[in-house]
Amino acid sequence: MCGFAGFLGGRWPDGGQEAEFRLKQMNGRISHRGPDSDGYWHDSISGIALGHRRLAIIDLSPAGHQPMGSADGRFIIAFNGEIYNHLSLRVSLEKKMTIDSLAWRGHSDTETLLAGFSEWGIRGTIERCEGMFAIAVWDRETRTLTLIRDRLGEKPLYYGWQGIGHDSTFLFGSELKALKAHPTFAAEIDREALSLFMRHSYIPTPHSIYQGIHKLPAGTMLNISMDSRDSEPISYWSVLQVASCGVLQPFKNTSNELVDELDSLLSSSVKQQMMADVPIGAFLSGGVDSSTIVALMQAQSSRPVHTFTIGFHEAGYDEAEHAKVVAKHLGTNHTELYVSPQQVRDVIPRLPSLYCEPFSDSSQIPTFLVSQLARQYVSVALSGDGGDELFAGYNRYVMGQKLWGKLSRLPVRLREELAKMITGVSPQLWNHLLAPIQGLLPPSLAQIIIGDKLHKGAGVMAARSPSEFYQLLISHWSDPSELVIGGTESPALLTNANQHLKIDNFIHQMMALDMLTFLPDDILTKVDRAAMGVSLETRVPLLDHRVVEFAWRIPLNYKLRNGVGKWLLRQVLYKYVPKKLIERPKMGFGVPIDVWLRGPLRDWAEELLSESRLKREGYLNPAPIRQKWAEHLSGKRNWQAQLWNVLMFQAWLEANHA
Repeated sequence: MCGFAGFLGGRWPDGGQEAEFRLKQMNGRISHRGPDSDGYWHDSISGIALGHRRLAIIDLSPAGHQPMGSADGRFIIAFNGEIYNHLSLRVSLEKKMTIDSLAWRGHSDTETLLAGFSEWGIRGTIERCEGMFAIAVWDRETRTLTLIRDRLGEKPLYYGWQGIGHDSTFLFGSELKALKAHPTFAAEIDREALSLFMRHSYIPTPHSIYQGIHKLPAGTMLNISMDSRDSEPISYWSVLQVASCGVLQPFKNTSNELVDELDSLLSSSVKQQMMADVPIGAFLSGGVDSSTIVALMQAQSSRPVHTFTIGFHEAGYDEAEHAKVVAKHLGTNHTELYVSPQQVRDVIPRLPSLYCEPFSDSSQIPTFLVSQLARQYVSVALSGDGGDELFAGYNRYVMGQKLWGKLSRLPVRLREELAKMITGVSPQLWNHLLAPIQGLLPPSLAQIIIGDKLHKGAGVMAARSPSEFYQLLISHWSDPSELVIGGTESPALLTNANQHLKIDNFIHQMMALDMLTFLPDDILTKVDRAAMGVSLETRVPLLDHRVVEFAWRIPLNYKLRNGVGKWLLRQVLYKYVPKKLIERPKMGFGVPIDVWLRGPLRDWAEELLSESRLKREGYLNPAPIRQKWAEHLSGKRNWQAQLWNVLMFQAWLEANHA
């Protein structure tokens, strides 16, 4: 795992000395991604410069140093990630032996990639790769820069033109902070992206918080040259296509056959991803996903796998006891750390630098803490991310299907009127009116604030399509135009994707949309920045593209049964861990932000949310923010999600634009 940065074009008055100086500045901003070595390469004639920070995982020798050139001299690469099948690719290359003087200098996957580019071409090589990666490769023959991102978006890649005239420069890199170190970077906040952030709690691809800077979509590659500046990303693998084809061509196998096949695929993926020349471990929450990964690791390891869990003393937020039981059963070398509320809150000031654009999934905090714990013992950690999206694990899928199934039968105008009637009564009055039935609810629902839920439900009633309904259902600020001054929402992937998704089933539609947006832009972003912030590589075996393609051909009744998701994945897990150790209500990986905002975080939040400050900065309308803040402090409403969005933007703004 590494990081890279670079630029194409601009002024080169001294033949390259300034270019190297700029590369050192850009590399310095992402030194946490690669503390082991620092590399530079530039060509003043072509106007291309590549910088690389290395976290040595495979081939720890200087033979793995980057930027690296191909044996034939044609390609120069800066690469972040891992190619898990690179040894088998080497065997294929050795059989061809058409590359001049093919003699391996080391055993890094970077060198394998370069040999593949020379033999099969760039796209032909990438299509053969199994792994996670962000790549920048310069073709010295065609003077073309190619940027590539892995199929599911595990590794980040930003890019864009900055400056005007002769100073116009194409910047690219693993994190925005590297691009910001270049003098042409304008750092103009994009209010459309800010509006999208307030809705989603992350900034959806291809947008970034800055004008003119984009995220490369997962599964695409981009070719740029000084003669071809306006190229668009080209897809080499598509979630939408895989999902649509998989649902149309489901497996006819028996459940036992599917369980065995999934077990075999996951075991293969885990085995590949345990490849490393450094210590390796895994995150373990005790839930289905992480327990499955750890169980498969331990089944293939001759020594106890090192597992890591953090615990919380607050009731309802602690999974450490569950993880300990699973770890004991599997015989792992388990490390747990119970953190105090103060330790958790101490992470908050670090968030604007860890996440170099606004990001407000509050589970970013415990994710950083468990990464910090793991890095004390290992350099690589496997995680169980992706199981919810692949095997229908989110509770909102079932709840959303039921609600949309009922709403879609009613005319839109009638739904709009019903929504007005519901929101015409305050949440407090609804709570009072419905208090008599609260005691009749099952324990799992007894703590629900009915008024809040009714108002949220009213907010989705006017939806005209499943994708619009789902967007409203998962929105934090459902109407960001009232919040962001001068901000309008441009179409995002979530609003456009359903036009290309050939799936009728509601739950499969939502799973596909989540894999396209929420998974790469929230879940994988959260894990990458938190782990790389402490120089820890993370790997996600469930997102091996072969597993993904297999999962999309599994009939829905093998994923979801009796309102409970991940049925098939659970059957694999139960081969290794008794069912009684796993079966329990799903628990989120979060912290009690709502309570802390009324207590120890109140002064910090009040300063960031002050009316005078908001007016002075000129990005956000103070009125709706101050209203929600007052209601939250009084306990009338829980506006945790909406307020955390605003606070994370305000904290980011203070750290980056003060």
